[in-house]
Amino acid sequence: MKKVLFVCVENSCRSQMAEAFAKIHGENKLESYSAGSRASGKVNEKAIKSMQETGYDLGTHKSKSLSDIPDIEYDFAITMGCGDECPHIRAKQREDWAIQDPKNMNQQEFNKIRDIIEEKILSLVKNQVLQ
Repeated sequence: MKKVLFVCVENSCRSQMAEAFAKIHGENKLESYSAGSRASGKVNEKAIKSMQETGYDLGTHKSKSLSDIPDIEYDFAITMGCGDECPHIRAKQREDWAIQDPKNMNQQEFNKIRDIIEEKILSLVKNQVLQ
């Protein structure tokens, strides 16, 4: 299984949804993690609501800092567009997805960001993992 880490600042919205979609669509091909460079300590309520609409309970997730994740080499380290580079995280490949922070958006706009994240996860699974 490929190990993938999603990173954003608070680990409350984008990286949490990316981890969830990687679990949903990665099946037995991805081992997914998420963390924040300055973790907020909680998952955003809009993210929980948005993911409930897809049938996933994000309320079971916890906001984690980079020091809370396994100290391993990841196949992919993906930042969500928040300027975090995480040079101390060992990764074979690094990407920045440049996804706008939905934290202060209304629920409809937030759901659009959720859908962008899902599309990127589907592309990751199709183009990288299944080769």
